[in-house]
Amino acid sequence: MENFEWAKELSCAVTVCDCEGVVLWQNVKAIKTFESYGNLIGKNLKDCHAARSWEVIHNMIQNRKSNSYTIEKNGIKKLIHQTPWYKEGTVAGLVEFSIELPSEMPHFIR
Repeated sequence: MENFEWAKELSCAVTVCDCEGVVLWQNVKAIKTFESYGNLIGKNLKDCHAARSWEVIHNMIQNRKSNSYTIEKNGIKKLIHQTPWYKEGTVAGLVEFSIELPSEMPHFIR
């Protein structure tokens, strides 16, 4: 098992899966965020996503691509960033960061 403990207490939700979409690890915030789905460790993302979403996940892993977007759910705005993670230069799976955003957020052009 990989060591993802550095992310255990981050203020954003972190979920890590392998190349087949099997959830390997979640931090405390992700476990709380998805608690209504039960323990997701060992579950496949394919089983809990629509076909279109699974295609996006599969494409990111196969083509070493990242995906970012924002959502709002229950009045909470979030930035979702999904990106491959690597082990010795080879894609090992996908990691998702779900970051809660303030309702008003400054934007700077530098």
